[in-house]
Amino acid sequence: MIQKKDFKKINDYLWEIPKSFRSDMRVPARAYVSEKMLETAFKDRSLEQLVNIATLPGIVNWSMAMPDMHEGYGFPIGGVAAMDTKNGVISPGGVGYDINCGMRLLKSDHRSNDIQPYLDKLATEIQKEVPSGLGRGRKAKLDINSLDKILEGGAQRLIEQGYGEKKDIENCEENGRLEKADPLAVSSHAKNRGRDQVGTLGSGNHFLEVQKVDTIFDEKTAEAFGLFQDQVVIMIHTGSRGFGHQIATDYIKVMMGTMQKYNIRLPDRELAACPFNSPEGQRYFTAMSCGANYAWANRQMIGHYVRKAWRNVLGEKASSLTVLYDVAHNLAKVEKYQIGEKEIEVVVHRKGATRAFPPEHPEIPEIYRKVGQPVLIPGSMGTASYVLAGTEQSKEAWYTACHGAGRTMSRREAMRTVNSQQLIKELKDKGILIKCWSLRGIAEEAPIAYKDIDAVVEVVHEAGLSKKVARLVPLAVVKGE
Repeated sequence: MIQKKDFKKINDYLWEIPKSFRSDMRVPARAYVSEKMLETAFKDRSLEQLVNIATLPGIVNWSMAMPDMHEGYGFPIGGVAAMDTKNGVISPGGVGYDINCGMRLLKSDHRSNDIQPYLDKLATEIQKEVPSGLGRGRKAKLDINSLDKILEGGAQRLIEQGYGEKKDIENCEENGRLEKADPLAVSSHAKNRGRDQVGTLGSGNHFLEVQKVDTIFDEKTAEAFGLFQDQVVIMIHTGSRGFGHQIATDYIKVMMGTMQKYNIRLPDRELAACPFNSPEGQRYFTAMSCGANYAWANRQMIGHYVRKAWRNVLGEKASSLTVLYDVAHNLAKVEKYQIGEKEIEVVVHRKGATRAFPPEHPEIPEIYRKVGQPVLIPGSMGTASYVLAGTEQSKEAWYTACHGAGRTMSRREAMRTVNSQQLIKELKDKGILIKCWSLRGIAEEAPIAYKDIDAVVEVVHEAGLSKKVARLVPLAVVKGE
């Protein structure tokens, strides 16, 4: 049983459980939280899961949890770990079921007053153009050959087909495509689940929001990002849908069945893992890359239909919608870092965590090179979201920040607690429109079910994981169920 006394306080926003806490730990376990957040973290298994991650073969430096951490499958949501590619493992539980669940932010040249008269119609039109809800897909189904090309090409494939413009992928993590993707590593069941879901929002915490820039914290960086006070932006939050879920399901089963073959013993079967360089590890990595490419294609297609709705409603008044950035939350990525006097290659697992590269990093777009990578942190329904920028200080966390507010209440508990109709009224009184096919979806994602996004982002900022650039507030929210 982990207690507060087991932690060593490194500073006001970083706490560590030493390697000596448990005999099977290979490295210490770190949590980026305020003291108040730490005291509430004992309510679920997230800290136990954080310690369990520290037992994985090949783990480098420490296991980590971001301030939005809460219990997940294997890793906590908000869990981060890097394994040496030579002798370390890869774990599907360190990526999650919704592979490359992530964020895309579109920016306009309009201010909120320009859009207000059209807001209800715009939200309705977006809801019409972008299917949302559990299992909801598009009317047309892709054939397997066409799907395979998307799995290999990601967002780039859709741009070749006319769904967007080249600038979209220039401002996207990995240019919207992981090269290692191999459709042959993906089951036919997963492919069939994905044939009609490219360009769909899904359910749960996925959303599409029309927002305005409420506060600018860093004028210079905001200008580099093309953000200004009261600007209208549109945030897209979704991932790889049932396709990615099936890949995770398939490979968790594979790894549970083969750990013994590699003499891997772990304290939790949900951490099921295989050596990164094993046949099973490489097949999962290439299948996961397909899931990532599918998600980038999904957000690219959604962006196309959002632009269509935007033009349909605003007509000649419509400014263009340009991509500020697109970033993943749930991925395992091969990256190189200087550790002491040598450079090592690691596979960084970020589960419910966001890549946050610093200024001058070669893998971020040239236009952001002087200020750092845009980091997109969504709030819960009806609360603020944030744009931050990556910092050099976050190297200790493998250049990583949190991915959202983090749940404090299960969906079932939220259903019992929240009156959906009352919540809709409260949000309307605040000037926020809600478009959702299901009252259940509204209850499950109520703000009360999440941590305070402002407090979470403050930890990220003060800990140096990323610096605050702008705060965004919702005008209209489109959700599934």
